[in-house]
Amino acid sequence: MYKNDLYLRALRGESVSRPPVWMMRQAGRYLPEFIAIREKYDFFTRCRTPELASEITVQPIRRYGMDAAILFSDILVVPQAMNIPFEMKPGVGPYLPNPIRTAKDVNETIVPDVKDSLGYVLEAIKMTKQMLNDEIPLIGFAGSPWTVFCYCVQGQGSKSFDKAKEFCFTQPIAAHQLLQKITDTTITYLKEKVAAGVDAVQIFDSWGGMLSPEDYQEFSWKYIQQIVDALHELAPVIAFGKGCWFALEEMSKSNVSALGVDWTVSPQTARKLTNNSVTLQGNLDPSRLLSPPKEIKKLVTKMIDDFGKDKYIVNLGHGILPNIPLDNAKAFIDAVKEYDA
Repeated sequence: MYKNDLYLRALRGESVSRPPVWMMRQAGRYLPEFIAIREKYDFFTRCRTPELASEITVQPIRRYGMDAAILFSDILVVPQAMNIPFEMKPGVGPYLPNPIRTAKDVNETIVPDVKDSLGYVLEAIKMTKQMLNDEIPLIGFAGSPWTVFCYCVQGQGSKSFDKAKEFCFTQPIAAHQLLQKITDTTITYLKEKVAAGVDAVQIFDSWGGMLSPEDYQEFSWKYIQQIVDALHELAPVIAFGKGCWFALEEMSKSNVSALGVDWTVSPQTARKLTNNSVTLQGNLDPSRLLSPPKEIKKLVTKMIDDFGKDKYIVNLGHGILPNIPLDNAKAFIDAVKEYDA
């Protein structure tokens, strides 16, 4: 039993005195204590060292007291385990020297033994749970199969992911084989995360909005749905599709406990599309945290009023930016804690 279970109660759709709050990418690059660790250890060393990952996870909780922690990791640990050797290149970000472009490349990927290849993540969960000491719940996450696929085929970040789309449209059989392998690995991975102690799982579909509504169903949502169906009886599942407001109605009919929304859809429209049937999470534009703290507090209060305090989790519409002043992040969190319906 947690001393603060607001987040889990909101996922269950229970009435609460105020909504819970956390921030995507809250464990990270805007915090000076994180930057101090980053200067000593490279990115994947941080991910693969349980002591570092757990420390980074709890840093923002110590500073701001969010209602949930999210494990520090990366969506690319899944393809790394599948024999797809991603690296983090300075000035470039995720980088794959030899992207997947053929059916032969797909055949060379594996569905790994997750306990063996990603055991360091499971160890980080156990360490983090000890550090949190039943204060708040812990969220585990994975990238959506489509978003992971985008990086695997494109080889790095992109504004259009044109190579990933080309692969889908010119070699659909191979594309679906790769998407299914990523899905199977992700299901096992998230099940192990739950067994290790996470209280909920979030699926990040960062590049879902690159697809048309029809292609989204074909290449993204049907794979996310497999993950939701496999996990929902074990832990609450949150699906977040950036730029995917067009799919909210369909997504709300699934076994998700919550849907994340970004700033391109209004609270009223999101509620209407989901028929108020599911908890929503979001949706402040991360750039809005560059506004003065007083303005941030007003925006957050209005956002809660617009969504309603129940069946709602306060968050940003995407990850917190690295240049956000610490006091502005504090204003965001404090505005929720001070909320009075």
